[in-house]
Amino acid sequence: MGAPVNFGQPSPANTTYRNVVRISAGGATVRVELTNEFGTRPLAVGAAHIAVSAGMGAIQPGSDHALTFNGQTSVIIPPGAPMFSDPIPMQVPALASLAVSVYLPDQPIGETACHQEGMTTTWITEGNNTTAETATGARTISSFCFVKAVDVTSSDARAAAIVCLGDSITDGAHSTPNTNQRWPDILAARLQADSKTAHFSVLNEGIGGNRLLNDLAGVNALARLDRDVLAQSGVKYVILLEGINDIGHTALPRDPSDVVTVPELILAYTQIVAHTHAHGLKIYGATLTPYDGARYSSPKGEEMREAVNQWIRTSGVFDGVIDFDKAVRDPANSKVFAAAYDSGDHLHPDDAGYEKMGDSIDLGLFR
Repeated sequence: MGAPVNFGQPSPANTTYRNVVRISAGGATVRVELTNEFGTRPLAVGAAHIAVSAGMGAIQPGSDHALTFNGQTSVIIPPGAPMFSDPIPMQVPALASLAVSVYLPDQPIGETACHQEGMTTTWITEGNNTTAETATGARTISSFCFVKAVDVTSSDARAAAIVCLGDSITDGAHSTPNTNQRWPDILAARLQADSKTAHFSVLNEGIGGNRLLNDLAGVNALARLDRDVLAQSGVKYVILLEGINDIGHTALPRDPSDVVTVPELILAYTQIVAHTHAHGLKIYGATLTPYDGARYSSPKGEEMREAVNQWIRTSGVFDGVIDFDKAVRDPANSKVFAAAYDSGDHLHPDDAGYEKMGDSIDLGLFR
């Protein structure tokens, strides 16, 4: 989602952003997708590099590779557009953390294309430090900026991707930063540990505050489906976990436009299923986790959540069901998280809760 230029970071002009991203499947070739999709002006990238992260903003010596764009080391990305680098020969293992450094020369920038809560530290330094082995003098933020994805080419003909489409619970809110403890991370590690599923990569498309029907944090799930799911490389499966923000804002609306109904939510689900099926993909519906006690919980909202979950479990519209609600709820009170899985805000899981969610997914869905 777009963020103001000075949202917790220095001006992007004459600045290097070193984003640390974790891949799932390994391979021998990588390409990086940079983004100006939320920018309102052309974005000049003076240089970009990829290397293996050594932690704390450092890179492993000898692992650095310059990114090129049609053979050029710099590129101008039009407003609203993404930009793929050329493929770079670079052997990377599964579950590796890679440092993608993007240098922006002096230029006017109105909006930065940043993912606000990345749960991973990005290191920001003045000047072009894309090849620097350390991030000396860096400021830090927890947002991914100007980097949308890293594609890894596998020699396995079965290689495919699983997209996790969701809100803050998919984004990993309240998990421990820099530990890759989101439920999609847990799923990725399990897939890699099983020889029958190690050819799958996991793409996390969670946005904190996102909704199925109304724009709030980024555009609604229906509107971003093409960009964030269908346009991704090698997608075969989708896991959808969205709707709790629609329910919370409906039960305690700030304005009339916040209000949606259960039939409208079901329509949104069926539309997403129809679009994914039209592209030959399978999609699994995940039940909404408990939220009683959260800041926007209410008896009306709980009725809606239970009705939506009942529909997800029984309608047969999805190709399968992942019952996250059952995995993390209190056996004695289905409206709340089990104490061991509650981060404390009664809406988001803690690390143990995210691990339980990732462990609850039947890997047989992907075989």
